[in-house]
Amino acid sequence: MIAMTNEELKIKLTEFLPTITFEEGGEWLNVFVTPRELRSFVQKIRTSEDVLFDYLFCLTCVDWKTHFNIVYHFSSTTYRHNFVLKVKIDRANPEIETVSDIWRTAEMLEREVYDLFGVKFLNHPDLRRLIMPDDWQGWPLRKDYEDAINMIKL
Repeated sequence: MIAMTNEELKIKLTEFLPTITFEEGGEWLNVFVTPRELRSFVQKIRTSEDVLFDYLFCLTCVDWKTHFNIVYHFSSTTYRHNFVLKVKIDRANPEIETVSDIWRTAEMLEREVYDLFGVKFLNHPDLRRLIMPDDWQGWPLRKDYEDAINMIKL
């Protein structure tokens, strides 16, 4: 089995969702979808025999002060191709559907993003703090987080 090039992946992924957009440049293919499109798109990439993205190996969040990007890194263990999926969400009400029922690795990764950024993953089976104590106030990796002890201000 041979991995698709980024250009071949663009064509195939656009067949799954014609409204996706791409970020040009860089080694990895970067794809953008809306929160509303996320679930149907990822279900297709997970089950389609053409791409078989069966491995979600990284899920994180980027705080741009005006919005958050939820960033997913996918790989196919069959074909060995990869891509990055980014979903822009509202910073004031950060919610997005879980993908933990599609990739089990997302369960802990989503908990980590929730714990550090406050993003609510809707329909997650066990969304609670992972690293910080249960009574911790705030979201330590947000750019507006104030740390009275270390006086970090971004």
